[in-house]
Amino acid sequence: MNAQRIIVISLFAALVALFFILDLGRLLTFASLKANHAALLAFYGENRILTVAMFLAVYVIQTALSLPGATVLSLAAGALFGAVAGTAWAVTGATVGATLAFLLTRYLFHDAVQRRFGPRLEGINRELEKAGLNYLLFLRLVPLFPFFLINLGAGLTRLPLRTFVLGTFVGIIPGGFVYVNAGASLAAIASPADIASPRVIGSFALLGLFSLVPVLYKKITAQRRT
Repeated sequence: MNAQRIIVISLFAALVALFFILDLGRLLTFASLKANHAALLAFYGENRILTVAMFLAVYVIQTALSLPGATVLSLAAGALFGAVAGTAWAVTGATVGATLAFLLTRYLFHDAVQRRFGPRLEGINRELEKAGLNYLLFLRLVPLFPFFLINLGAGLTRLPLRTFVLGTFVGIIPGGFVYVNAGASLAAIASPADIASPRVIGSFALLGLFSLVPVLYKKITAQRRT
């Protein structure tokens, strides 16, 4: 197990290092997506299955390694696959990648993540322990914390894997659709900031509050009984 652990950690570190050494982040920018949109569409037209497979692989790796570029990948999904299919592929890739980050944190990087992000994760961990799925849905719907930080925080708790997968998949659908749908009209967007309007964020906040209704109800009924 020690040898396997060292191999996985080394591979993880090598992939992250290569991303920055080769400056691959320049490819996951809004400007790069706009500039290469036509070429990407042409490639997709001739290699549909390969394009989807490559997109999923990139999205999974980006999310699992907590690298930048998720917003651009969601926009690219809409620009290439359309709003509906793009949302399906983007949500799938993000969920698989988040699950890998969750498992890596739980079984390989628990102590390192605790030392690095422990104080920032205390509140998340406490509520996930108590509310589980409902609080995870709230975190996914309302962008109070970075996506990667929730993955890491959940990995430090005893939250069941199936609950994490379900809460992540369902919780990121609304936000994913907003960005993917915007990517389907890429020419009309000047920057990603144009998408996250106060009205959109307010809608996510309202959805997140609904996810906490069962938790609040339990607390109120428990207080009445005491």
